[in-house]
Amino acid sequence: MNKISWIAVYPEVVLLVMACVIALVDLRVTSPRRTLTYVLTLLTLGVVAVMQALYASGGETFYGFGNMVVSDAMGNWLKCFAAIAMMVTLVYGRPYAASRDMLRGGEMFTLAMFSLIGIFVMISGNNFLVIYLGLELLTLSSYALVALRRDNATATEAAMKYFVLGAMASGFLLYGLSMLYGATGSLDIGAVSQAVSSGRINHQVLVFGLVFIVAGLAFKLGAVPFHMWVPDVYQGAPTAVTLMIGGAPKLAAFAIVIRLLVEGLLPLAIDWQQMLAVLAIGSLLVGNLAAIAQTNLKRMLAYSTISQMGFVLLGLMSGVVNGNMLSAANAYGASMFYVVSYVLTTLAAFGIILLLAREGFESEEITDLAGLNQHSPLYAGVMAICMLSMAGIPPMVGFYAKLSVLQALIASGQAFYMGVALFAVFMSLIGAFYYLRVIKVMYFDAPITATTVSASTHVRVVLSINGLLVLVLGILPGGLMTLCAQAIMKMLGT
Repeated sequence: MNKISWIAVYPEVVLLVMACVIALVDLRVTSPRRTLTYVLTLLTLGVVAVMQALYASGGETFYGFGNMVVSDAMGNWLKCFAAIAMMVTLVYGRPYAASRDMLRGGEMFTLAMFSLIGIFVMISGNNFLVIYLGLELLTLSSYALVALRRDNATATEAAMKYFVLGAMASGFLLYGLSMLYGATGSLDIGAVSQAVSSGRINHQVLVFGLVFIVAGLAFKLGAVPFHMWVPDVYQGAPTAVTLMIGGAPKLAAFAIVIRLLVEGLLPLAIDWQQMLAVLAIGSLLVGNLAAIAQTNLKRMLAYSTISQMGFVLLGLMSGVVNGNMLSAANAYGASMFYVVSYVLTTLAAFGIILLLAREGFESEEITDLAGLNQHSPLYAGVMAICMLSMAGIPPMVGFYAKLSVLQALIASGQAFYMGVALFAVFMSLIGAFYYLRVIKVMYFDAPITATTVSASTHVRVVLSINGLLVLVLGILPGGLMTLCAQAIMKMLGT
């Protein structure tokens, strides 16, 4: 085993060892809020995030374990953002989990770390089996997290739905991958790409396998028509877990779309771009129209996620135009920027819902936010920033994310893509309605309850930084955009 192999997976090894150590240490922890477990978990995630950032800024691409694992700038940045997203999720989620008896054991922290290892393996997989293993590690940990409130009927029901539909998605993906393996004779993404571009393999067989792969990926992203699990799981799962499912894993889902479709099956771009176009249009339509009818805030954000994933797919479908790759780096870079800014905004939005939730009170309905500005102006401000960002109103980061994706579509010069860009703008206008409704309720409705929201200082600090980043990255988006574009260029160049 050469040294490079180990260098490629150091962060994963640190995570795995520490997850096992923290699980053992937790056996001796007696405090109901699991302070020691919590601190150790945050320290570990912080160290791993720094390691990934150092790797990423080095900008080198190297392969380990016989080309099964790849460490490149795109993957390392995504892993760094995923580790930070998981840290923020645990900071927001701990008071909520403690008041709902979810911290009886330290399972929540250990499972969160295992799901993060799954995310890391998915992002750095350069082999069909490795990607699939990462996916299973993430999904199995997520099932357990959703069912963490064993005595809660809605959470258990959500876990069952998630398990059944997740297993179906995994089956789809596995079947598609096995078809490709059968056709190309290799599990290595680079070798598959070479075999496909040689033109010796029957096109129909490849497209048949591709249909199943795209369906499996669409499930994981929560794109229409494979979105049926998203609203139920978002609403039914404990809010802290909803954030774990809706935050960091989206970065991993984006990474495996890039790995499988762009790195592995770029010669078939004309086929999968058409599929993604259908998924994107469906997601924008269903997500925005269904969100209008929701009164439950978590369910509304679930439909909002579906429409946001539609935008990510718009970027991914506009990379290859008439067989040329000139705009690929720009289009995929715009998609990556969109996913990162979406996760950042989602963290803050769910963070507010978690803070407003009290013992015996979930704060899930939109009406629960009524008059929030009167007794907690800070939280109302952060939530308003998030909603404006998701609606794509300047100067929030969501505006630039939407703009960069639409620019990638228009730059293609295709009449169909122009039409899709217009449709996306129209759908965003519809979407603005339900986001602005939440702001109206917070600022102009009379408060129903007169309770003040209390949160510990470090939670308030993290939330304020989170809300501020959504605003600052909207005013100065250049740095993050350049980072995403360069990471994608390096990935395409190798």
